[in-house]
Amino acid sequence: MMSNSDLMNRRLNAIPRGVANASGIFAVRALNAEVWDVEGRRYIDFVGGIAVLNTGHNHPRIIEAVEAQLKAFHHTCFQVLPYEPYVALAETLNKRAPFTGPAKTIFFNTGAEAVENAVKIARAATGRSGVIAFSGAFHGRTLMTSALTGKVTPYKKQFGIMPSEVWHVPFPVEHYGVTVEDSLKALETLFRADVDPSRIAAMIIEPVQGEGGFHVTPPDLLKALRQLCDTHGIKLIIDEVQTGFGRTGKMFAIEHAGVEPDLITMAKSMSGGFPLSGVLGRADIMDAVDPGGLGSTFGGSPLSCAAALAVQQVIADEDLLAKSEALGARMRAKFAAWAGRKDLLPIANIRGLGAMMAFDLVKVRGGNEPDGEATKRVTAKALELGLIQISCGIYGETLRFLMPLTIPATVFDEGMAILEQALKA
Repeated sequence: MMSNSDLMNRRLNAIPRGVANASGIFAVRALNAEVWDVEGRRYIDFVGGIAVLNTGHNHPRIIEAVEAQLKAFHHTCFQVLPYEPYVALAETLNKRAPFTGPAKTIFFNTGAEAVENAVKIARAATGRSGVIAFSGAFHGRTLMTSALTGKVTPYKKQFGIMPSEVWHVPFPVEHYGVTVEDSLKALETLFRADVDPSRIAAMIIEPVQGEGGFHVTPPDLLKALRQLCDTHGIKLIIDEVQTGFGRTGKMFAIEHAGVEPDLITMAKSMSGGFPLSGVLGRADIMDAVDPGGLGSTFGGSPLSCAAALAVQQVIADEDLLAKSEALGARMRAKFAAWAGRKDLLPIANIRGLGAMMAFDLVKVRGGNEPDGEATKRVTAKALELGLIQISCGIYGETLRFLMPLTIPATVFDEGMAILEQALKA
């Protein structure tokens, strides 16, 4: 029988250390919110492949759809021989676009590819090249998306000069001492000191920061960005790679703010675990690129499109948007109760939208000084007890929650009980 330690030794010998592992367990089977490793041990999954499995592991309707497509054909390259699932998925998403007017969608493979292509589309539509992003943001690990990402280590360290004409402004986080007014003042200073707004093609922002710490973008900032973009002819890109497809209680998290974007990047839970990403945008902007300027050999794979169409059906039929809201409310209540207990590690800054929830571990009860080391200990202890849980945040202080929206109540309660044990002071 294979063991986790044997497989880790093989992994260390065969795979570069640049790709890190949050745990030393190797999965062999999974169902909904439960995973079994190669040694037969069961774990509860509060990570969902980092927001990929809103519909859970191995949802039967998604597996059925993929199996049916696999029996028909599994690849032609859409640019060579197009196929109906790609068209049907684009039509479905266009109808769900959180903006007025006609929409169009194109598909790729990864979130980073979606972001790269959204920037390309914005540049083609405006004839400009500059992009503004925010501190703490995560947009990917390719060179362009690393430049957009607002964190040096590990995403920019060692990789030399980043692509030019990318500027960052502070993201507002109250307990870091940064307000919406500070962010807007920094933008004003940027336009006066570094770059004229007539050179900016796009601004890109996550409606809830992912790797940066699950900080919800204040609606006032999003509304101000929309107004600035309209004033200066800049395209507003909303990065929904982690927040989309029901995670926050809406199909797209930007719907909470009532702000209409120009372009949306999508991936992760879009296809229930099959590689797929996309850019959804206003039709006139999407059509700014000449034929051949966009594309991908594997982008919009027939299997992934079939899976994504099934995901849309599951979201609707199982009312996952309402389930996300209910799941988030249960977490918020539990975390608030934990924050008042002296037998648990100090908890602060409970936050989130829908089931995209988080809290920080801090050094002093009632304070805000982050305790990243305590967070590492908690995730390690949780894994030891049978719960898969990961962290994020600028200082690694944040515990984030991305369990499947389909998680059974009994499994959710079991996982929360394990985490409570891990939080014991």
